Amino acid sequence: MPEGPEIRLAADRLHKVLAGQTIEDAEFTLPGTARARQRILGKKVVRVTCHGKAMLTQFDHGETLYSHNQLYGVWRVSKRDHVPDTNRKLRVALHTKAHSAFLFSATDVEFWPTDHLSEHPFLKKLGPDVLDESLTPVTIASRLRDKTFTRRSLASLYLDQGFIAGIGNYLRTEILFQAKVPPTSKPCDLNATDIQRLARATITISQRSYKTRGVTVTQATARKLKAQGGGFESYRFAAFGRAGKGCLNCGTKIIREEIGARRLYWCPRCQA
Repeated sequence: MPEGPEIRLAADRLHKVLAGQTIEDAEFTLPGTARARQRILGKKVVRVTCHGKAMLTQFDHGETLYSHNQLYGVWRVSKRDHVPDTNRKLRVALHTKAHSAFLFSATDVEFWPTDHLSEHPFLKKLGPDVLDESLTPVTIASRLRDKTFTRRSLASLYLDQGFIAGIGNYLRTEILFQAKVPPTSKPCDLNATDIQRLARATITISQRSYKTRGVTVTQATARKLKAQGGGFESYRFAAFGRAGKGCLNCGTKIIREEIGARRLYWCPRCQA
């Protein structure tokens, strides 16, 4: 499942071809969206952004197209009317003079007044977006100490979109590994130094993954891992997917566990 960095990159691609452009044609195929086409014909796209894993396409008439990829949804961009070769079901097609944007396989699509997006049933439950430029380590540290979250295990908390939106399975592993905290611990178990290190790692790892299109380790570490052979997956992560391999810091074998019904990888020494 794509996580915050992947959704943000998709939003960037959509924004690049749609922002400032007029919708000349559109198609909506999901039940209940038959009249959606008429709502945006001739309207201009103001911007495309996201919050967590929700995509938000804002139009100049005061409405925003909300879509959520869920497990299988995906947006694709092409030259006008060139439909990507796929077996996926088309849900939305937006056509400008030069480009087309297609949403395949998603099942959660609706229009919402832009000024009232904070009242959307899904969006109002989300915490701050992990890639929001205004999010700081201070804010994350404060949330870690908040009574709503402080007594929950980090393994569970770091998949809760109500805590921080956009963090998924691989980011959870990489953030906790970078912060050197055990996944079974709770924020209330951590001292001030641990909290600050975890808060900084949350932003650093997420922003790095966004900027590098999925690589969570430093450039130096990526070069070292890449030299050992293997494809992209072999040098993306410090811990995720590396069960049985030596920890990059201490050499101890990385452990894989099922925590929060999802696979998580950690070093029993560095994260003791």
